[in-house]
Amino acid sequence: MGSTYSVQYLRSAKGPVAAQVKAEVEGVLAEVDRQMSTYRSDSDIERFNELPANSCQSMPESVLQLVRVAEQFSRDSNGAFDLTVEPLLNLWGFGPQGRVEAVPSASALAQARKRVGYEHLRIQGTQLCKNAAVEVDFNSMAAGYAVDAIAARLGRLGIESFLVEVTGELKAVGRKADGSPWRIALEAPRDDQQLMQRLIALDGYGVSTSGDYRNYFEQDGQRYSHTFDARAGKPVAHGLASVTVVHSLAQMADGLSTLLLILGPERGREYAEKHGIAAFFVIRADTGLVTFSSSEFDRLFDGQKQ
Repeated sequence: MGSTYSVQYLRSAKGPVAAQVKAEVEGVLAEVDRQMSTYRSDSDIERFNELPANSCQSMPESVLQLVRVAEQFSRDSNGAFDLTVEPLLNLWGFGPQGRVEAVPSASALAQARKRVGYEHLRIQGTQLCKNAAVEVDFNSMAAGYAVDAIAARLGRLGIESFLVEVTGELKAVGRKADGSPWRIALEAPRDDQQLMQRLIALDGYGVSTSGDYRNYFEQDGQRYSHTFDARAGKPVAHGLASVTVVHSLAQMADGLSTLLLILGPERGREYAEKHGIAAFFVIRADTGLVTFSSSEFDRLFDGQKQ
């Protein structure tokens, strides 16, 4: 995925040696890469992306499952969340084929938008099909899926306490050797330095943060981030700087944090409350950074010592 991973775990006398654990973890990552990576031309999804309109391709169930979840997110957001935004990402300079980060011309944007739209995808048995030349990009969900897959593999190896991180998506299970919980620092959305916004203890939950403060460019005083509203064909333009989602599945936390960031502060908060999502929001305001959290987030973490 063009990024990094880390696994911390509590070893036991009867458990596997570190070399075996590493090999198992990297086997999981290699499989995800073969299926979902947009950084290699021979992955399942990139071979699908090269197909013309009115084509189908057999896909592993993991890919089809992500498409089903993403389709629901797209419907819930009236098309703002969309797996087929890769042509837009490339055009603006954020995608794997992007070259220059710059605001595109109106004509180039109009051409790219013709190749975007989740409604052009359908699942037919074990095949993924498209009726337009769309390209699927799993970067809003694949890392979370990888975290869950690694966590499941560690469980099968008999490892009961661990912290898994893939490209910044996390999942923690169990407790450390001293009995204390795994603690995760939520980062403040600052461009110039890393600061902790809040500290939370986790056991059995995945965590994902989506924000506009790591991958962006500025032109004529305007900030353009890598998070896109597919309906508009351009990066989101609102005051929501970051969203953190906590969910039992890291895959869901990954996708939902992107969805809520796209929706913005008002609609994102409404969606989180309606669906019982544990979410922590950070907004840029004239007075600085302002935070608020959903009822489910408060239920999970308000009793924890900071």
